[in-house]
Amino acid sequence: MGVGQIIPFACQDWANTKGAYRFLSNERVSEQVILSGHFQASAERFGATEGPVLVLQDTTTFSYQRERPELVGYTGKTTIKQGKHGLQQPLTQCGILMHSSLAVTAEGLPLGQTAIKFWTRSKFKGCNALKRKINPTRVPIEQKESYRRLENLRQSTTLLGEPGRCVHVGDRESDIYELFC
Repeated sequence: MGVGQIIPFACQDWANTKGAYRFLSNERVSEQVILSGHFQASAERFGATEGPVLVLQDTTTFSYQRERPELVGYTGKTTIKQGKHGLQQPLTQCGILMHSSLAVTAEGLPLGQTAIKFWTRSKFKGCNALKRKINPTRVPIEQKESYRRLENLRQSTTLLGEPGRCVHVGDRESDIYELFC
């Protein structure tokens, strides 16, 4: 009960709500700590299988409506139609981005997540606006958002322990030199 609801509603009473907020604001708690049990179970399921395993990478956006998007983070820009005349209005989207790696057998059986990276953007500029100010070929890979793909590949390979069995699959955003080196 309460899944998808605001924290006070999901927790049902003040003591549980306060505990949830304390847990979420604890600096010793990170997504890696919370997900470590799941990652370990994924590695165990991987170890129980034979043959090649696909490690699928993709990014998901969790969008939220906020009056002050800077408090959450920016994810992108879009246009929406407003009013009876359908005029195009620019809309800045806010939320959290998650890049994950999911291990599946060649038959399509999910084994579990092997790497997850969450982040937000303090500002958002479209690719063309960014290219006018910064030459992307001069920025080190560690400073680019695409570095998450390399991090997930390394984390998945380390977790699963048998790189020869892993076939990493990504979309066209994975077409970066450092990922193939």
